[in-house]
Amino acid sequence: FSYNESLVCSLDVSKQDQIGNRAWTSPYHCRCMRQVSSLLRIMSARFSVQPIGRFAGASQPVKRPKEFACFSYDDNHEFHLDDSSLKYYYTPQLGADLSKGFDTFQKLDDTGDDHLDSLLKTIAAHEQETGKKIDANIVTWRGMMTKIMAAPFDQMDGFEMNATLYQDCIFIEENNAYKIASRSNEGNNKRRRGPPLEVMQFWGYKFETLSTLPAPWAETSRDFIENRENEAVNNKAQYCSVVRTGIGKSVLCLGGEVDAIWDSKPEEKGSPINWVELKTSAEIRNPGGMENFKRKLMKYWIQSFLLGVPRIVVGFRTQDGILVEAREMETHRIPDMVNADPNPKWNADMCVNFAATFLEWLTENINDEGVWRIRREPQSPTIELFKVEETGHGDILSDEFKNWRIKLALGPSDAS
Repeated sequence: FSYNESLVCSLDVSKQDQIGNRAWTSPYHCRCMRQVSSLLRIMSARFSVQPIGRFAGASQPVKRPKEFACFSYDDNHEFHLDDSSLKYYYTPQLGADLSKGFDTFQKLDDTGDDHLDSLLKTIAAHEQETGKKIDANIVTWRGMMTKIMAAPFDQMDGFEMNATLYQDCIFIEENNAYKIASRSNEGNNKRRRGPPLEVMQFWGYKFETLSTLPAPWAETSRDFIENRENEAVNNKAQYCSVVRTGIGKSVLCLGGEVDAIWDSKPEEKGSPINWVELKTSAEIRNPGGMENFKRKLMKYWIQSFLLGVPRIVVGFRTQDGILVEAREMETHRIPDMVNADPNPKWNADMCVNFAATFLEWLTENINDEGVWRIRREPQSPTIELFKVEETGHGDILSDEFKNWRIKLALGPSDAS
């Protein structure tokens, strides 16, 4: 169905002529909108998040994430099919002021809708090398899977994603309009305490600058290492890992930014990589602070788990942004640490089981072309799935990617 067709069909043409523009504020318009709303409800499917107890038990099978490709954005956020923006972890200097350099922050403008373009370019380049389509039935960014896996225990935040089925694979992106609206609402939250949101976000990027080198330690000057606090902060440069992994019956291709590497990448593709995820958090000063930190550990763990990141370094800071501790945590130990509490706030196995069950449901319900919306309202006990475009793939898939896949399907002689 289409929104416009539903509206036009339910308004009598002669009445439109009589009332002109007033059609959109008349009882006829109200009736039309009710009809569209009813049609949406009829044509949508719902997945129940609650009760979460049904996802308890041993974790469903999970395949270790293996990197098969990567790409970089440079300091101008230009795309490169290489690892040129890879950073190397080096212990930060404690006592650093995380606010220093805020006025010269070279901040990425991410309000534009980039869809899956960079991920699809990287997949296509890999397929051109191998001569065959990647083995995955879901392709998306790591951030989308994080939202899905966290859903059983993250009641307050909603999300919206767009999805399309192409060549037996579901491609999922964030709904950019929803992202921008949510960000605006978050910034306007008058009840937030503490420094402005943009300053706290900067602290995270500053910690990354303080904790990384552009080359291995042996190739970096002592002067650079000792003066990282004076380096301009630029979040436009990123290294992105593209991995193949599996959760339950679903095989996923995920792309996501990686902050740094502990040593160096192994020569053999698919080998485990000693990635490091960098996070900042308020220093823990009381039991309430510890409870808040353990809640945050859920997303820390999910993000690292999905890309196969074995180590997280948390920079603890004072309320005014002074770095007081850099604590290393092994990703695989986090679930046991949380479960040691008599009343744990989240459970890793339940996150995995929820994701496995939801992805299987999604695969069953997204069964033809068009553009689908995956939506969860804040505090809603369900995730809703409905069509927003009856045919095509919207802008989720680039023409370049579709043309490549057509060539690949025609055979080796045409797929060059």
